[in-house]
Amino acid sequence: MPMSPGTTAAMAPISSTIVFSTGNIMKGGRSTLEKSNRELINSLRQNIKDASAAELESTQEANGSTPSELPSWIERKSDSIYIPGRTEPTGLNEERAEYDITVKLFYLPGIPIHERCTHTRQALDHVLQELCVSSVDLLIASFPDVSFDAEDHSEPSEQAVAEWTQAYRTLEELHLESKIKKIGLAEFGATRLSKLLPHTNIKPSVDQINVRDCCVVPKPLIQYARAEKIELLTHNDCTDILPSAALNSLLQEDSATFGSFGRIDAQWVVKYTAVIQDRGVVENKGYFAMAKPSPPP
Repeated sequence: MPMSPGTTAAMAPISSTIVFSTGNIMKGGRSTLEKSNRELINSLRQNIKDASAAELESTQEANGSTPSELPSWIERKSDSIYIPGRTEPTGLNEERAEYDITVKLFYLPGIPIHERCTHTRQALDHVLQELCVSSVDLLIASFPDVSFDAEDHSEPSEQAVAEWTQAYRTLEELHLESKIKKIGLAEFGATRLSKLLPHTNIKPSVDQINVRDCCVVPKPLIQYARAEKIELLTHNDCTDILPSAALNSLLQEDSATFGSFGRIDAQWVVKYTAVIQDRGVVENKGYFAMAKPSPPP
């Protein structure tokens, strides 16, 4: 079913970057127990649907004013498009000190390493603006094509270690700028950690792993993490959180609005969670995703 009935104007040529947002999925019962990839797609779908419906109602109340080339619920600024358009952030309800704010940044496959460094800052800036804060407590970096190996026999290539190191440098810079209090990694076993840590100036505080087999953490990792004072956390996020096929399929559901987009490729996804510490209540949770048009054949 189309998500924006009545939208018939052709979309203007798309920009070099497209930023998608879910808003706070804790509102309106949109948070689910689904894996992160399904939660992200379904939340994006619902946020687009809600924004589109709100414009349709507003247009009808305005006695059928002429639709613009770009629906008002989509914002164009400079060389970027925001879907839905940005609204005034409401921030957090309590004082900043009451919250534990965790951000997980998913670097997606096929992105040049120098762009990942820029993407890190872009993604964090979106979260800081959305929550109206100057820092987060923990940022966890999830690299593509890195999955947790309980046997931990895989030896990373020198190129992989170099790419991790370059991206990690940006995390260290953000830590020194007081925008990140703690740095985390995802899916790093003892072997990967031992290869990366000698190249770091600020050690990661957290290693988040997806333990699929009976939740057994390998003993070598436990010992290594203890020696390096790294906290081990578990998660059930999907590493391939936003395949381009899934994103393009979502947009095709509303061809009237997004028909001129052509194929776009996701560049990064960031998930943020703000928990009220003394109550353990998740007050604000959401996602941002950035995509770019595919180059013409």
